[in-house]
Formats: sequence, structure tokens, C-alpha cells
Amino acid sequence: MSHWAELDKDNKVIRVTVGDNNDPDEGYQWLINHLGGTWVKTSYNSTIRKNFAGAGYSYDETLDAFIAPRCHAVAVLDEVTCQWTCTDPSHLPKAHS
Repeated sequence: MSHWAELDKDNKVIRVTVGDNNDPDEGYQWLINHLGGTWVKTSYNSTIRKNFAGAGYSYDETLDAFIAPRCHAVAVLDEVTCQWTCTDPSHLPKAHS
């Protein structure tokens, strides 16, 4: 099974759906013919577009990656993993004792 993310005009993910691996294009043409829109393949395998897409994620064409929404204002995007990182102690998880 393949997964496809539908993007809005700002490259934000609207939804993720499953394609048919029995189709030569893994269901891409069916999505275009029946649902329209812009679709980009996503995968649980992190070697494809870094992260599995989810509603609210954005697709960065330059990095060819899906990126989660920023968790807070001081988070910095790691362009290798395309995940947010933070070194500000006020935003790090508290250790449980």
C-alpha cells in the first residue's frame, strides 16, 4: 500500500490517504481523476521525504520533505532530519523524579 498527501495551494497537508499498489502508479491517477488536487507520495519509511505526512504538516519542495508544524517560537528546523529542535531550557520536557 502507498500513502499520498493532498496539499493545498500553500503546500500544507490537507489529508493523507492510501493508494492501491496494484496500480502501476500506486493509485496516483485514481486520486487525480476522482478527487483532483495536488498529491505527493509520503511513506512511513523516513528515506522518502524525511517524515510521514500528517494533516497540518507542510511540504518543502526545496528540501523534498514533509515538516511538522513548529512546536514553539524558539524551535529551529534541522534541515537534515527536517524535525524541530530546541535548546531553550524553558521549552525542554521536564524530567520526572
